[in-house]
Amino acid sequence: MRKLFPPITPYREHRLAVDALHTLHIEECGNPEGIPAVFLHGGPGAGVSPTHRRFFDPARYRIVLIDQRGCGRSTPFGELHDNTTVHLVEDIERVRAHLGIERWLVFGGSWGSTLALAYAQAHPESATGVIVRGVYLGRGEENAWFAEADGGARWIFPERWARYEAHIPEDERGDLIAAYWKRLDSADPATRIAAGLAWLGWEDHAATLVHDVDAVSDADPLDTLAKARIEAHYFRHNAFLEHGQLLRGVDRIRHLPAVIVQGRYDIICPARSAWDLSCAWPEARLEMVLSGHSATEPATTDALVRATDAFADGL
Repeated sequence: MRKLFPPITPYREHRLAVDALHTLHIEECGNPEGIPAVFLHGGPGAGVSPTHRRFFDPARYRIVLIDQRGCGRSTPFGELHDNTTVHLVEDIERVRAHLGIERWLVFGGSWGSTLALAYAQAHPESATGVIVRGVYLGRGEENAWFAEADGGARWIFPERWARYEAHIPEDERGDLIAAYWKRLDSADPATRIAAGLAWLGWEDHAATLVHDVDAVSDADPLDTLAKARIEAHYFRHNAFLEHGQLLRGVDRIRHLPAVIVQGRYDIICPARSAWDLSCAWPEARLEMVLSGHSATEPATTDALVRATDAFADGL
């Protein structure tokens, strides 16, 4: 089983103003003369972390990591204005041009997989290949699976679901995403923070197959609120995508080498989405692994590191 590469630190960091409001934080790691690759983080809203640098061989890759609008060290933190999938896709292209990179490998997991597909389809001439993990296609049924009372995830982790659902009065549980959004967007700070903690208390602890069902996050409440607001903002708009858009758009990237890594028992982004993508894109290699959603579960890490190494070997 392959493991993450050793920890590294950025050799260069950037601040890039992409419009009058938003400024992105960007970091470059690894080999400045290496194979360019861009890492697209999940969430939406999560931001990049030191672990994300470690899926690529630092001797062979020039690794670019971007905090998306409102995320991580990008500013304004938690900002929703002018924050849509189209904005994020064009931000990625601006970063590529800013760094003087002609083409790069596009790597994304969870929400990052959505963004990787949307970006590659909008700018196929800028991509050398695609690696996606924990596939999310932005469809309403995927949101319902995880976040609504008629979805399937509640049957898998009932203890945590009970706490997520209990935060919303019974008469509003027919549309939990809308009910949560009303509270996340409340004028009352305490109401917003409580909703953010409940929202991410459900998601964050459903990411791995083996976990403590009673574990409580120690994340900063304001950070949690920002992530929850961005995520709910995207969920309530079905990721600002037309239904089936990313499947229909595969023809634009069919020529690119691609690997799809999917946890067989991923509860957040269930395997059906990866399967649907692989059916639309049979040229891509689908690897189902025995894990849940997290990229750091051993089988998923193994598959992703093998994928980045194989891509480097093929150039």
